[in-house]
Amino acid sequence: MRLLLVEDDRMIGESLRQALRLEGHAVDWVYDSAAAKATLGSERFDLLLLDLGLPDAPGQPARPDGGLQVLQHLRGRGETTPVIVLTARDALGDRVAGLDAGADDYLVKPFELDELLARIRAVMRRHGGRASTALVHGALKLDPATREVSYQGQPVLLSAREFAVLEALMQRPGAVLSRAQLEDRLYGWGEAVESNAVSVYVHQLRKKLGPEVIQSMRGVGYFLSRA
Repeated sequence: MRLLLVEDDRMIGESLRQALRLEGHAVDWVYDSAAAKATLGSERFDLLLLDLGLPDAPGQPARPDGGLQVLQHLRGRGETTPVIVLTARDALGDRVAGLDAGADDYLVKPFELDELLARIRAVMRRHGGRASTALVHGALKLDPATREVSYQGQPVLLSAREFAVLEALMQRPGAVLSRAQLEDRLYGWGEAVESNAVSVYVHQLRKKLGPEVIQSMRGVGYFLSRA
């Protein structure tokens, strides 16, 4: 998935970005509410991780409601991007204000990475209208919670980025995803992208799953074959 992290604490932000990238997510990171609003207005993300205490702009002190203003701005534009608030503020009033402003979940710092990952999966499951974490397409099954993939009942071992490509395709079965759309799921800002990276991962997936599972539309992109 492509995630936007909005966090002004550089140590927390860097550790979270690295940990989430190791889980196969593309993570972009901004530090203030102005950058968050601008980025959300110009690019698409699968999920937003949002700190509440944020400065309005670089060099300014953090405001207690900086993140809340970003959330209200996002929802005021009718955007339905899932949002998980990450904050050290655990008062009941803060939790209620965050949820009422449109957050899908609220996680108090400090927290364990495993809990954050579970909450990301839960929010995305609800957002997709699914009762189960697992994605199923015919004989193909992918479970983001366990990072397990099986095809025709047999386990399939995938790298993190192979998993990310397959997950993106399974989240939109039948839809044709362009190379650029798949690259967005693999790489954050500043990461080097090989010109044929997506083609390489699709080729590797076809070797492991069979050539018929992922189809290509010449000049357009890739899609899953009919279940």
